[in-house]
Amino acid sequence: MEQAHWRVPEAPAETGAMETRVPVRGGELWAEDSGGEGLPLVLVHPGVGDSTIWDPVLAVLDGRHRVVRYDARGYGRSPAPTVAYTPAEDLAAVLDHFELDRVVLVGNSMGGAASISLALDAPERVAGLALIVPTVTGYDGLDESELYREVQRLAGAGDTEGIVRYGLSLWGLAGGGTPEADPVAAAHFRAVLPSWFGNVGYQEPDPPAFDRLGEIAVPALLVLGELDRPGIVRLGEEVATRIPGCRLVRLAGSDHYPTLREPEAVARLIEELHAEAR
Repeated sequence: MEQAHWRVPEAPAETGAMETRVPVRGGELWAEDSGGEGLPLVLVHPGVGDSTIWDPVLAVLDGRHRVVRYDARGYGRSPAPTVAYTPAEDLAAVLDHFELDRVVLVGNSMGGAASISLALDAPERVAGLALIVPTVTGYDGLDESELYREVQRLAGAGDTEGIVRYGLSLWGLAGGGTPEADPVAAAHFRAVLPSWFGNVGYQEPDPPAFDRLGEIAVPALLVLGELDRPGIVRLGEEVATRIPGCRLVRLAGSDHYPTLREPEAVARLIEELHAEAR
């Protein structure tokens, strides 16, 4: 088991990356391309943050690789959805826009599920798979009913800060589990709440992938935050077991926000996975 220790991330460095708009079915996405040569890294953000969640990691990776990141529909700088879509469909559209034939995918939580789905749908396009506290479609071992009920109750009461506090109590334990103790994670979480509600009825799940994980045949890494929700930790352990040759790394000082808690460790692991990919 590998461990690292939590620290407050430094402010991200300016990267000079080029911003653009990527056309997708019925809409568009904000995206950023650092440019450069070599096998590209494509960063796919979680549902508890937009693409700025990668800023502390990019401060470490800056200049070493070509890096593409984007905001999912309704997140960050991307417009809200107006038609139904799936996350892997949009991820493929990003690769098409930048004419990326083969990439290393780095997927965080919700972004991990999209990355797994694309690796199964188009294996020729994926040279390596780095999964950070991922979810996956088709997994029935995680009961989210209580979470949904509580979020709906708080939303019905108009209690946005209550949702933030509740979310951090589940996903932000390394930072103290409250907005007061963890203002950086709280700001990320607060900013994505409109995305959560705005995507209802539009974001559709990709086909079930959990029972197909044994088909993945590229170098794979799965990073767990030891302080994450137990169900998410268990999910990650099962995913890592099912992907042939997957390297499982446990970060002792991380919860569901490893890119904020331990950016140097996450960047190092991404670079090690990238070095294995061909």
